[in-house]
Amino acid sequence: MAEESCPVALSELCLAQVCLSLDSLCSTQPDGSLRLSWAPLLPQEMADQLLHKMAAQGTLNDRTVGIFRSCEQLRLRRACVRSSPLSAEAFRLALCPHRLQELDASGVPGGLTGAHILSGLASNPECRASLQKLTLSRLQFGWTSLEVEEEQVGFSSLQGLRTLNLANTDLTDPFLEDICTLPRLEVLDISSTPVTELSALLGCRLTLRSLTAHGLRQLDMSPARVISILSQLHALRHLDLSDDRFASGDEAVRLLLEGGSGILPALVSLDVSGRKKVTEGTVTAFVEGRRGLLFLGLLATGAGSCDVLSGKDNLKVTGEANEKQICESLRRYRERECFTREALVHLYQLTNDMYDQTRPDILKLVLGGMQNYSESLHVQLVASACVFNLTNQDMAVGMPHPLLSAVVHQVLEAMRSFPSHQQLQKNCLLVLCSDTILQDVPFDRFKAAKLVMNWLSGHVDRTLQRMAVAVISILVAKLSTEQTTQLGADIFVMKQLLGIVQQKAMAGVVDSTLKFALSALWNLTDETPTASRHFIQCQGLELYEEVLETYSSESSIQQKVLGLLNNIAEVEELQADMMQEDMLEHVVTLLQGPQVEVGVSYFAGGILAHLTSRQDAWTLDQGLRQTILEQLHAAILTWALPEREMVSYRSFRPFFSLLQTSQPAGVQLWAVWAMRLVCTQNGVQYCHMLQVEGAVELLKTLSFDLDTHSNVRGMAESILGMVERHQTTSNPLRTQTEKGHHGRS
Repeated sequence: MAEESCPVALSELCLAQVCLSLDSLCSTQPDGSLRLSWAPLLPQEMADQLLHKMAAQGTLNDRTVGIFRSCEQLRLRRACVRSSPLSAEAFRLALCPHRLQELDASGVPGGLTGAHILSGLASNPECRASLQKLTLSRLQFGWTSLEVEEEQVGFSSLQGLRTLNLANTDLTDPFLEDICTLPRLEVLDISSTPVTELSALLGCRLTLRSLTAHGLRQLDMSPARVISILSQLHALRHLDLSDDRFASGDEAVRLLLEGGSGILPALVSLDVSGRKKVTEGTVTAFVEGRRGLLFLGLLATGAGSCDVLSGKDNLKVTGEANEKQICESLRRYRERECFTREALVHLYQLTNDMYDQTRPDILKLVLGGMQNYSESLHVQLVASACVFNLTNQDMAVGMPHPLLSAVVHQVLEAMRSFPSHQQLQKNCLLVLCSDTILQDVPFDRFKAAKLVMNWLSGHVDRTLQRMAVAVISILVAKLSTEQTTQLGADIFVMKQLLGIVQQKAMAGVVDSTLKFALSALWNLTDETPTASRHFIQCQGLELYEEVLETYSSESSIQQKVLGLLNNIAEVEELQADMMQEDMLEHVVTLLQGPQVEVGVSYFAGGILAHLTSRQDAWTLDQGLRQTILEQLHAAILTWALPEREMVSYRSFRPFFSLLQTSQPAGVQLWAVWAMRLVCTQNGVQYCHMLQVEGAVELLKTLSFDLDTHSNVRGMAESILGMVERHQTTSNPLRTQTEKGHHGRS
């Protein structure tokens, strides 16, 4: 089973719930920090996972980290506070008392500096001996904030350190010298630091196994001197000298590649990605001289096509020559934006030809790049293009839904972060415009609908407009009633969609954009009085009258127009706006006829049934009302049940007022015909809905009332029979049928 297809582990779900429930599980201390009201003695690994989960979810801060002051219940060994806003005091009180073996405090914002972390860790004698791995990348040390002369501030006080990552910090030469006195140091990352001298590395030449020195742009050493120092690191097995902007170091790389196996003979991993003086010849000589080589970084060097690389099954290579190299680049360079972007550019070119392959493995790599660099326009631009290539047409069908859900989340974040970049927005719309994603994948559809609507307001490109309106139409149909109400409360949304309808109607165009816009408006006004009110305020009624006349021979257009007007007619306070004799007479003509489809007649009948149901609110001639009721009754008896699904309902409650025994027979008949229609087409859903909402009792009342018209009674009894048969043959699916369809198709 693929990793993305596996269910989430129970422990993960429990930890996530604890993160969300901290306020209810904790008491607040006088200093504002939290303390667990009660906690068992958790397994040590579980405490580590809880801290990591809090950091990953963004809930770790000065207040919440207080729960880890309880060292007896929550014992930390491998602590991760990555990118979490912590103060020096909160860090000292919550984490430093633990006997830590590993600490990742990279990218911590706010007042916590590297100097504070060192001082806090060194204040615990146990931690000084136990800490083996320390990651402080993307931190400022703020050495002046503490007395650097104090012995405990130096790295050398942490005698147990084996792995140290100081990439993208303000590390200086004197502190590098201090670091290199550590007796057990095996792994060191000093990438993108202002270090100017590497001579200090000789202090750990017998223990240092891995050196990452990416982007040392202030290095002030001759190439020969660099190689001389490196060649004396006798234990070194992994070396990273990559950098796409470090021109002065290219010569040192050339000397290393051409120096033969006598230089660093134990090396099994070398990264020179981005170096411009790397040639196929130097790569060939280097590889042939080292049979134990396991990794070679060649991205952005142009040397990845060497023949010598193709026959090395155990050798992993980053580069752009083929899919394997590109994917390895995305895996290796998660922390390096420039290389991630470079790899994605080549992946985009590669995925242009992946029309018939489902590749969740590659999509997962692209997702990682999007997540790591969510604020980088360049990464998001090319990554979104890759996502489209990997999910286009039927390629999304075979993708695991959790993976697609995470991808869509990142796509929406990109739309939110870069609202003015047209190409990025286009890429994201192309991704969203997928039946599989829109219909089957779980994601925040309300957020998506708002983002697409906001984008639509500033763009007139016809192709993109069509896609955007299509996406909105499907999204709105999937929203809950509460979400639809919230979206419809923004009159801006109504104005945008009506503007598109007006634009198309003025040109007399019948295209997918018009149909999608009409469907979106229909669903937006479904059981949402606020949106219906906005429709009236934006002169939607007048526009829809014109559309009915303009598209008199287009049943698909008429049905969508009448469906929305049916929604408006359901809102009692808006019925007065629809009391227009010309419009009602036009609607009556659509009740039946050889050229009128039953879908059109059905919604025309719904409008008339709702408007005639309240005699006291009828403001036109009473004779007209009586005529409409008679024609409505007669027309319904001629309607044949359509074979395909014509309409779906969130609820039957709008029908309740029409089913009262005091209503005219024509009004009652339309309501029971509608119920019979949907129950016939989807009995599992709608028979259950009738029972849950109490409509069965109304139908029974109609059936037993002596004054009920025989046509109405017959249909009511037919529906009740369906409900009874459904109860008899009911199965466990009954409990799920309330989900039903959202919106009206």
